[in-house]
Amino acid sequence: WGFKLSSRAVLCVCSWSVFVCVQSCHATKPNMLNVHLVPHTHDDVGWLKTVDQYFYGDRNDIQHAGVQYILDSVVDQLLKNPDRRFIYVETAFFYRWWKQQSSSMQQTVRQLVNEGRLEFVNGGWCMSDEATTHYSAVIDQMTMGLRFLNETFGACGRPRVAWHIDPFGHAREHASMFAQMGYDGFFFGRLDYQDRARRMMAKEQELLWRASDSLTPPVADLFTGILPNGYNPPEGFCWDQSCDDPPIRDDPDLEDYNVDDVVKRFMAIAENQALVYKTNHIIMTMGSDFQYENANLWYKNLDKLIRYVNGLQSNSSKVNVLYSTPSCYLQELHRANLTWALKTDDFFPYADSAHDFWTGYFTSRPALKRYERISNSNLQTCNQLEVLGGPVSRKGPFGGGDSQTMKKAMAVAQHHDAVSGTEKQHVANDYARKLASGWQHCQVLVSNSLAALSGSSSERIYCDNLNISVCPLTATSKKFSVSVYNPLARPVTWPVRLPVNGTAYTVSDANGKPVDCQVSFAVNELVFQVQAPPLGYSTYSVSLLQDGSPPTSTHQEVLLYSSLKTLCVLVFQFLKVTFDPDTGLLSSLSNLETQQSIKLTQNFYWLVYNASDGNNSLSIQPSGAYIFRPNSSTPFIISSTAQTEMVQEVRQWFSPWVSQVVRLYADSRALELEWTVGPVPIDDSLGKEVITRLDTSIQTGEYFYTDSNGREMLQRKKDFRPTWQLKQSEPIAGNYYPINSRAFIKDDVDQLTVVTDRSQGGGSIHNGSLEIMLHRRLLYDDVRGVAEPLNETSDIFPEGLVVRGRLLLSLDRPPSAADAHRPLAQEVLPLAPAALTCFQSQQLFSGLQAALPPAVHLLTLSQWDKDSVLLRLEHQFQSWESKVNSQPVTVNLQKLFSTLDVLGMSELNLSANQWKDEMKRFDWTPQKGTGRPNLPLTSLQ
Repeated sequence: WGFKLSSRAVLCVCSWSVFVCVQSCHATKPNMLNVHLVPHTHDDVGWLKTVDQYFYGDRNDIQHAGVQYILDSVVDQLLKNPDRRFIYVETAFFYRWWKQQSSSMQQTVRQLVNEGRLEFVNGGWCMSDEATTHYSAVIDQMTMGLRFLNETFGACGRPRVAWHIDPFGHAREHASMFAQMGYDGFFFGRLDYQDRARRMMAKEQELLWRASDSLTPPVADLFTGILPNGYNPPEGFCWDQSCDDPPIRDDPDLEDYNVDDVVKRFMAIAENQALVYKTNHIIMTMGSDFQYENANLWYKNLDKLIRYVNGLQSNSSKVNVLYSTPSCYLQELHRANLTWALKTDDFFPYADSAHDFWTGYFTSRPALKRYERISNSNLQTCNQLEVLGGPVSRKGPFGGGDSQTMKKAMAVAQHHDAVSGTEKQHVANDYARKLASGWQHCQVLVSNSLAALSGSSSERIYCDNLNISVCPLTATSKKFSVSVYNPLARPVTWPVRLPVNGTAYTVSDANGKPVDCQVSFAVNELVFQVQAPPLGYSTYSVSLLQDGSPPTSTHQEVLLYSSLKTLCVLVFQFLKVTFDPDTGLLSSLSNLETQQSIKLTQNFYWLVYNASDGNNSLSIQPSGAYIFRPNSSTPFIISSTAQTEMVQEVRQWFSPWVSQVVRLYADSRALELEWTVGPVPIDDSLGKEVITRLDTSIQTGEYFYTDSNGREMLQRKKDFRPTWQLKQSEPIAGNYYPINSRAFIKDDVDQLTVVTDRSQGGGSIHNGSLEIMLHRRLLYDDVRGVAEPLNETSDIFPEGLVVRGRLLLSLDRPPSAADAHRPLAQEVLPLAPAALTCFQSQQLFSGLQAALPPAVHLLTLSQWDKDSVLLRLEHQFQSWESKVNSQPVTVNLQKLFSTLDVLGMSELNLSANQWKDEMKRFDWTPQKGTGRPNLPLTSLQ
């Protein structure tokens, strides 16, 4: 039962039905150019319309699209000709459609799947975004979709190909995850225009992606293909009801007979496409957004196209056209037995022309991005307590609770037009509503579980609005208790801030010992540090000592820099922070433990696009939900000074719409910057993109580092791409990268790491600096399809959205910096507080017998079925980043849990849809180079 962990491990016990799959790929011809036609539809799980509206075909005044009719029509047409093929991607839609079918129709569809005529590709609940998603949420949504396909169709329904045709840039960690999920290959549609041009010249649009520098090849190697037309059909060959291209008119007695013209044009397109690919096989995507609602239009013309093009083979034509799928196409590339160009970086940032960099969406809708990240933390809490609390968690004193609603809401939120912030406003509201509904279902489950574990059935009240300092129970009660749950597999110390109306309180921990606390009168918050055991909760008792309004003045020192020129210093056990007495801005950061110090200034700026020519017409491409395009490389400073006061913490005001609180906590090795931005003013008719910039004395040499989906770190360099000679046309937007959880700058001596609480965009434009975009409010659409300016308001904030967030800064020596920032990135999500009204309960609980080693992260603990659970453990350090924690670790599973007996274990792949020892993938040979050796990821059940 000892398990040596050098990667992710996924363990479980489960059973699957046996299905017989038929070899379904059409024969190809070795001495010809084989054109693989892939009929498909791209069905966004929300974008211009909500998920529900897209499925039912509602609100066609916005966009004509109805997914249920697409699937109805495709199945009908597949049955009419056994040669026809179709691929489907979004399991969220297919699951809904499947539930509405009769048993006979379900059996018919099973037959189509078994025969390979209907093939699932990708197979996740959605086609996730790659820039703004966290790897844990991506794994969960992929697992949900693939599990449904596995349980419904068995091995015949298991996708062999990952298919991300629409996301706006591609992350290395996504490729690594796909490889560890058992995919043979990966196809996508969007690629930087300069990168595509070079790859076309070199015939490197198909390559081998080495997607980890810590996993030993080929564990994270993934064959990757770049599709020729994005994901659309060749020009002139779209036969959907939404298209205007002429059908094939093949009656020679008619005046409009066009077969010869169609065949000639198609042959020319195919031969030109073959010039930029490496083999005698090419792929064409025959479909696009929400197409095939009337599938007869497509298939009738595709049947004719295949017949007439292939009919020329008797006249020495060397073009062979066939219905195909991505897996059949990939199989032919594998049979070619060639060597392939090797890639080890990622595909960010993405630009479709010289001034159109899709780097704005890294930050778009920052409130939704934060809510999605909090919801992920809540889902993990819900999953864990469902396991730890046992069956009573699903049906207990508070009613029936479930985690499925939250799982589906979180899965949908990973869509590339959801957390990305590129949807219409009413759709963003729908995503948030679904997440809120999911958490309400989870709250019942959590309450049931806490009741079972604590022995108390007292009502639990959840403080869901602490981000705006609202919790009626804590503000009105003289006595209450607070239970704080820790979903991490190690003990955590964390500050809790609760809104109150009193002036003095006492707080005691689970053992009755007093805990230091204080009331921050600036915002009427009670602040104290909590300690929570691994995978467990701790309960704190709070009592009011003194009621009444906060005093107008206190004995505590208050420094107003507008009137006092006094050096301000915040210092605790590990860190020291100084502020400039003339400006009120940060001036230095010191690590007292390592005896290092750097100059550090921080301020807020805004960038502007002035897209109007003065006549209210657009003269240049504006920034929008997708695109970031400032018209100057010099940002506007909001204020060169900050009005600053110090009352237990440093509070800074830069303008009426930008403020910040700077905090140090005892026992913390991180400096907290809590920023508040908004409403962003637009009275000057200018949209604004607000950034914060940290300027330091670190000598970076134009290098900086960002994470990939919250996991491995990637090196970046200003105005540079590793695989082609960049012609930089946007000095700011062209140097922005996605930051999912952290970024850092370093030299040989110092490393400053910034941990974020949501996905954001950022870069290092100047030597020694790091900037992060916090908020965007824009007045123009960027003409990329959403047809709506990114101008967020709400009933609460009619003048514009106010967003609050946190950055955590750590200063360390580079060889040991990861030992601090890896756990810090997990802790940035607050523990889940639930206010209680009763003290008669077990006040301390841990689901583990002992904390896991620092290198090991418990990624997933979830109920799989009645008798088994899904457990994912991961080694969270890259192979090169820590002398102490980058080594393999052994975990004893039998001694892991305090309330569960491990009776058996089987190891699965990362997505838990294949036994690990049965996972077979295609082998590919790189042209040159090898990746640095690395450490992997898996699933335990």
